Amino acid sequence: MHRLRVACHAWMGPLGLTVATIGIALMLLTACTVGPNYIRPKTVVPPAYKETEGWKLAQPKDHLIRGAWWEIFNDPELNSLEEQVNISNQNVAAAEAQFRQARALVQVARSSYFPVVTVGASSTRSRLSPNAPGNATAPSYYLFNDLVPGTVSWEPDLWGRVRRTVEASKASAQATAADLESTRLLVQAELAQDYFQLHSLDRQKQLLDETVIAYQKALELTKNRYVSGVASKGDVLQADTQLKTTQAQAIDVGVQRAQFEHAIALLVGKPASLFSIPVAPLTSVPPSIPLGVPSELLERRPDIAGAERRVASANAQIGVAVAAYFPTVTLSASGGFQAMNLSKWLTWPSRFWSVGPAISEIVFEGGLRRGQTAAARAAYDATVASYRQTVLTGFQEVEDNLAALRILEDEAKVQDEAVKAARQSVTFTTNQYKAGTVNYLNVIVSQTIALTNEITALGIASRQMTASVLLVKALGGGWNVSALPSVKGLGAKDHKH
Repeated sequence: MHRLRVACHAWMGPLGLTVATIGIALMLLTACTVGPNYIRPKTVVPPAYKETEGWKLAQPKDHLIRGAWWEIFNDPELNSLEEQVNISNQNVAAAEAQFRQARALVQVARSSYFPVVTVGASSTRSRLSPNAPGNATAPSYYLFNDLVPGTVSWEPDLWGRVRRTVEASKASAQATAADLESTRLLVQAELAQDYFQLHSLDRQKQLLDETVIAYQKALELTKNRYVSGVASKGDVLQADTQLKTTQAQAIDVGVQRAQFEHAIALLVGKPASLFSIPVAPLTSVPPSIPLGVPSELLERRPDIAGAERRVASANAQIGVAVAAYFPTVTLSASGGFQAMNLSKWLTWPSRFWSVGPAISEIVFEGGLRRGQTAAARAAYDATVASYRQTVLTGFQEVEDNLAALRILEDEAKVQDEAVKAARQSVTFTTNQYKAGTVNYLNVIVSQTIALTNEITALGIASRQMTASVLLVKALGGGWNVSALPSVKGLGAKDHKH
């Protein structure tokens, strides 16, 4: 790309006025901006969420979730942990640094709007050949002392190349801001999932400990019956085996809990060795989650907003490529003082200056500009496809978790009935065993079935909480596209973190 330069010197007097006049005339030409203006790509947006059909949604007070979305779970400990994500999570810190870098690049692009001011001085010693024409009597050496008090160079944006570059940089910075929010939401959702799964394991450990106590009583009963000659040694061994197996299961839960605790420590940016979460069996139930209408999803998900901003950036890059087809106009001026003797260096007769316009156009470059433009258009098409795919993925995730919540709610009801029936079976079978009408194997089977159903019910409850978190994440958390930094806010004077 050729450089379009305008240089002038404030000390030149009438010449400065001439150059300034030419500069103003060139600025009037900068209204031309080549390349396509940006229009958001169209996407298919359903009128309603399919998976809400046949499922009565609760109606919370607020139409949409705002801000700290995790507060809908009403868990103070979770609230405290989530607040630490913004402060200490290193992935969020890295994403925030990348956003600051993108914002700084906007300022780099904007700098091309403004003049570049330089000052300089030089001293040159030269030897001229006495055999050169006109130099027969010239001295062997010349000492030139040059002083250029100041040079101002400027590249007027005739075809909008700089404007398109700034436009692309601003859109990229907004996309990076959306990436920051996507990273933040991802970490927050992962923290909530791990938190609820950890406390689900606490509930499972509580269930197994309670079952161990029940099995210990059953073992004592069997031993007493064996001493009385009513039960066999085999019954005692079976009861003891079941007890030890359940105790092992209770111990094994500790492995998973420790891993979830360590994962949460990582998410909040703390060493796992210095972090712990008190035991608290899960008692939470899925909260009411406001869905809004599907069209709002485009404004509520940061990943969709980021993909759309990348489309805008790619669109502006087409304009940058197209601008290379147009001619380059150069207006340059320079001046200063030059003298062989320092005593005459700064005298008015020692001044020198030069000024002259030029225009150039590339007539052959082997298809370079055509290739660059085609590449820019292809890159734009790729970002459009990526944007539409992100939108489709967003709707899929919402529908997936709506379906999960709806189906798990029905499953939980049936499973609760299964748990009640299994408990009744244990009581009935135990009474039969005491009466001597069944052997101990029947008791073992009923107890095993009851414990399995209890654990299954806990798993469903945990999955419901996970689906709730994932639904909130799929809806964008409490985020909205209005939270993106404005285009004006990404100006050269914007240095806020």
